[in-house]
Amino acid sequence: MKTAANFQDADGFYEQLLDAHAGLSREASELLNARLILLLANQIGDARVLRDCIEAARPTQD
Repeated sequence: MKTAANFQDADGFYEQLLDAHAGLSREASELLNARLILLLANQIGDARVLRDCIEAARPTQD
């Protein structure tokens, strides 16, 4: 799993993501996020990497 920045254009991606959510209801925005997650997971394809990413993204319990 890569944890260091690996973007070609992080600012451009962030702007595209914000634009994609513009004008959406909360429900539509959450659906967009779910669809995007599944599409990106399909691009990664490696079950071990996906599992590691899920674990890394979970909030830590103090």
